Amino acid sequence: MSRKGCSPDNAACESFLGRLKTELFYPRHWLSTTINEFVVELDCYNRWYNDARIKISLGSCNPIEYRRSLGIAAQSVQESRRAPSGSVLL
Repeated sequence: MSRKGCSPDNAACESFLGRLKTELFYPRHWLSTTINEFVVELDCYNRWYNDARIKISLGSCNPIEYRRSLGIAAQSVQESRRAPSGSVLL
């Protein structure tokens, strides 16, 4: 996030945090979850969000497939990542 009052810079971060709460946080009950378990779930969600989720703007493929189609992604990147438990895959 950037300096105060620079909304275009903050818009992407605010959008991601809203989606994170809607898809990961709100659908689950976290009372019995430890901090370490939460960190693992958050990491899994972040990896899924960045690498595996389907994006219409990329021609209905995930970012890795899109980069491969352009010839700019390494072949050794994991093809699939597990979606976070309790999340809704959109």
